[in-house]
Formats: sequence, structure tokens, C-alpha cells
Amino acid sequence: MHIRLLAVGDRQPSWVDEAFGTYTERLPREWKFRLDVIPTVRRNKNDKSRQAMEAEGELILGKLESSEQVVLLDERGKQLSSKALAGQLSRWQADGRDLCFVIGGPDGVADTCKQRADFTWSLSQLTLPHGLARVLFAEQLYRAHSLHTGHPYHRA
Repeated sequence: MHIRLLAVGDRQPSWVDEAFGTYTERLPREWKFRLDVIPTVRRNKNDKSRQAMEAEGELILGKLESSEQVVLLDERGKQLSSKALAGQLSRWQADGRDLCFVIGGPDGVADTCKQRADFTWSLSQLTLPHGLARVLFAEQLYRAHSLHTGHPYHRA
């Protein structure tokens, strides 16, 4: 199984890239983890339309493989404990398909992306900056792997 993160937002602070890299470098090589970035669609200051979100949605859908399991990260999704995530990750691995996690743009994701998702996961009910969501995602993915393999990283 290969795992990737498809995220809208091409410019992140250096601390995000550093922290994200710290955790993703620890992931198992057989996952062939990668980050694919979609540039944020330009928005006008007072534009309340859904045009940018819809355009980002089209870009997201264009990057998804039809055979992939898609997990949308969204605050309205299902919250999982670290142990529950480890169990869910095992089930996804047993399915045998590649896995793609998706973080949408600043306004969320288009309904078409929500419909394409096989699972919607909430990192928190809090609204998180996209960079922090990337770091938290990477850390929890590493923690789930650690739990699955009995690595002492997870001590709770």
C-alpha cells in the first residue's frame, strides 16, 4: 500500500515543512509516502462565492486515482483516538488499495470531493491552520504506525 497526502496550499512556513518532514521521514519505506500539493486558487478579498473552492475541488479530483481509497480530513468528520486510527489504518492496509488523504483549501472542499471520499476524518473539532493540520496528520500517521508495530513511541 502506498500512502500520500494531497493538500491544497503551496506556501507553508518553514516550521511546517520541518515538522512535517520530521514525522514523514519516520514512516515505513514500503508506504512510499509522498506529499502532492495543489496551489491555492486565488481569491478576491471580498469574494464570498464558492468558485475558488469548486476550482480547487476540480484540481483535487483530477489528481485522485480511481482505485485509491480517499480519506478527507475535515472538522466535520469522524474523530478517532490514536488507537482507533491505528486499527483503521490496519483495515485500510488489509483492503490492499493505495491510500490518499486530502486536505482542502481555506474554504474547505467542494461537495464533489466529499462525495468521492471513502472516509472523512476529523483531526479535531477545532479549526486548524492548514500547516498545523499537515503536521498533526503526519504525527498521527506515524503514531498509528508505531502502535501497529509495537514501537515504544506511543506510551499511553
